[in-house]
Amino acid sequence: MTVKNHFFRRLASDKRILVCAGLLFSMTMTSGFISNRPVSIAVDGHTIELNTPYRTPANILSQAGVTIQDEDECLLTSDDDGNTVLTVNRAVPVVFNIDGKKEDAKTCKPTVGEAVESFGYVGNGYQTELAAETAVEAGMEIIVKTVPVKPVVQTERGAVQYDKCITMEASAYLPSDGGGSGITATGAVARHGIVAVDPRVIPLGTKVFIPGYGIAVAADTGGAIKGQRIDLCMESYHDAIQFGRRDISVYVLG
Repeated sequence: MTVKNHFFRRLASDKRILVCAGLLFSMTMTSGFISNRPVSIAVDGHTIELNTPYRTPANILSQAGVTIQDEDECLLTSDDDGNTVLTVNRAVPVVFNIDGKKEDAKTCKPTVGEAVESFGYVGNGYQTELAAETAVEAGMEIIVKTVPVKPVVQTERGAVQYDKCITMEASAYLPSDGGGSGITATGAVARHGIVAVDPRVIPLGTKVFIPGYGIAVAADTGGAIKGQRIDLCMESYHDAIQFGRRDISVYVLG
């Protein structure tokens, strides 16, 4: 076979490939391999219904003639019936007031809580004057205040916040000690979980946590319990003797 004949045979083969490709594209467009689907677009207070072959929000919105800005948010979801919904949340200007320092910003979030969270003000360290579910409006001032976060200690009831931790000299006593009535200075019955304190250090009625003993209530006093001293009520002589006298950490719970 000459080079010339080989060239023309290759050219004919390429033409057949192009024809087949063209037929395949035509069949795809007419047989539904590339199919449209209904989409509801919620934007600017109204809904646009359209059929589209596109899957990305940008292409769908372009087909619908909807323009968006960089700060706008587009959410592609499905409703309860499985229909596709494209929601456009328009960004509006707001003023963030953080501890008295004002800053102009834009947010596309529908509620104050979501807007505050999107700017990184999350957790127990921040509070807002407006309720979290308040709808965001253009030009509104969103006031955020930082608040101190209390530390936590792990207890038998899980993590519990505390106000302060005091190192105290601890001893143990029995309900029958003292007057023998088993009634504390506050009128509570002496039992495990009742501790005697100096009210000038820990006010009566305060809840405390003591590692190895548990959560207790400061509900008793004693003649020898002065300053940084605490007396833990035990329910058996063995427990009281075994505990003895030692320095402990007392977490004053908030």
